[in-house]
Amino acid sequence: MSSSESHCQPEQQEQAPQEKIYLPRTSESETLQKIRHTTSHVMAMAVQKLFPKAQVTIGPWIENGFYYDFDNPEPFTEKDLKAIQKEMVKIINRKLPVIREEVSREEAEQRIQAIKEPYKLEILADIKQEPITIYHLGDEWWDLCAGPHLNNTAELQPKAIELESVAGAYWRGDETKAQLQRIYGTAWESEQQLAEYKRRKEEALRRDHRRLGKELGLFIFSDEVGPGLPLWTPKGTLLRSLLEDFLKQEQLKRGYLPVVTPHIARVDLFKTSGHWQKYKEDMFPLMAENEEAAAHELGFVLKPMNCPFHIQIYKSELRSYRELPMRLAEFGTVYRYEQSGELGGLTRVRGFTVDDSHLFVTPEQLDSEFLNVVDLILSVFNKLQLKNFKARLSFRDPASDKYIGSDEAWSKAEGAIRRAVEKLEMNHFEGIGEAAFYGPKLDFIFQDALEREWQLGTVQVDYNLPERFDLEYVAEDGTRQRPVMIHRAPFGSLERLIGILIEEYAGDFPLWLAPIQARLMPVSDAQLMFAKEVADKMRSLNMRVEVDTSGDRLPKMIRNAEKAKIPVMAVVGAKEVESDSLSLRVRTAGKPSADLGTISVPAVLERMQKAIANYTNF
Repeated sequence: MSSSESHCQPEQQEQAPQEKIYLPRTSESETLQKIRHTTSHVMAMAVQKLFPKAQVTIGPWIENGFYYDFDNPEPFTEKDLKAIQKEMVKIINRKLPVIREEVSREEAEQRIQAIKEPYKLEILADIKQEPITIYHLGDEWWDLCAGPHLNNTAELQPKAIELESVAGAYWRGDETKAQLQRIYGTAWESEQQLAEYKRRKEEALRRDHRRLGKELGLFIFSDEVGPGLPLWTPKGTLLRSLLEDFLKQEQLKRGYLPVVTPHIARVDLFKTSGHWQKYKEDMFPLMAENEEAAAHELGFVLKPMNCPFHIQIYKSELRSYRELPMRLAEFGTVYRYEQSGELGGLTRVRGFTVDDSHLFVTPEQLDSEFLNVVDLILSVFNKLQLKNFKARLSFRDPASDKYIGSDEAWSKAEGAIRRAVEKLEMNHFEGIGEAAFYGPKLDFIFQDALEREWQLGTVQVDYNLPERFDLEYVAEDGTRQRPVMIHRAPFGSLERLIGILIEEYAGDFPLWLAPIQARLMPVSDAQLMFAKEVADKMRSLNMRVEVDTSGDRLPKMIRNAEKAKIPVMAVVGAKEVESDSLSLRVRTAGKPSADLGTISVPAVLERMQKAIANYTNF
């Protein structure tokens, strides 16, 4: 080992894995539904005991806890939360019975007016079924609620409950209405579950892509540009380009044809597709030349989807069955007017890029092309080291009126998806009501290191848009026939994918994907020239490398490289120059850095080339 190696940090000892504690979501557990409904009522009772002027609105359970919205003259503070939680313990320990009562609408209205709770009157007006159900905590507090609840507050575990935060929320989610205060809390069956939940929250903060993205210099947001519109720095742009190039190469191997389409189009295009009628609230407003044009809905809109543009390219010529399947692919940026309260880093933005492709196929080609698309998506996930996922068959809800097209078309499309997952023996489940308005989907739901679920890739079968746009091809017998469309996006949103990857890897990107793959750290200026020569050799092999020219002491250079999460860190001292070698440390996501000792420069280059080509680590 060289003298420079002694400066590298000692290898950390891995701790034995602890027994895994399962944390069900509220929707998966009737017990948790009762616990969280009851706890939310206890919290609301505590708030109104301590803050008599506070009025309650709604207080539902959410997947990891519950919240209640309050209209209170003064903002709640962290100190207030502690006082509220203390009061909640007192209420729980009083062992109050939780009593369900059924009353008429008139009786409920009289009781609400008696306690002067105007928000409850609005809630009552929205309740369609009768009788009205009220839940009481003893004889001291009640609220309108459908339940379910525990039988007694004594069934709650005070040490398994925690109030987490306060946030602003508009009544009914409407920015023109009163701003309320939302208190978030969580409640579990046991103290151990709460501890595990808190551990995961802390780990989520450590992995938060918004923090890591800033630390690693990948992207920024600017108030002057606007919320939900990320700006990509050079390193972040490089990361995006790597992902795009990776998928483009995979697509070219599989016969995809690249296209580029505009960011805006006439509103009539989206009227034909149905987006304007079904998706208008999520689109940016119409851009019209004058008030008269706006009144007649004449003008341009930012595109929320790429499919109508690809349809125009297909439709520009009469196609023959010999040209099908036609696979048009684009990394197309789309724009959706997400509400400001729903924006979240890269995972929910207003402008994002979709790795979109639209396949125009004959009915006979549908099954095989669908299977080929799924194979592409699985290959992409494998190379991104995303393994924990399942497939959701996102079908329409027959009772809903949000869908377009005939029952026959929907039945055919859903049948194609079902046949594919059954043939592939994929782990899947059905999501009724999750379909796009024009067709069913096969969505890939990924579970990350913290067991959170994200939708990534998607494949959709569509008989409706070819009908709406009157698409045709000349069949073998000379007749005009209707093609079927497959919409697919292995990444989904590129922005969301990068956000998820940052958190899944905790910023430690695989070697092939890291914006900077290696950093050379000369011990002194005497080794700087050698380090630059090695860096040039790496660049000639398309490796992304930096030389630390800061002049800092070696321990600081190593710390900075670790903080920047560089996969390959090479120390260059006098002995390394003499032996044409490098003293290496490498990083792998989820593991401590490993000291590999001294390796010759040719061997390092060969190993890096091989690892990058095979999408593996050094």
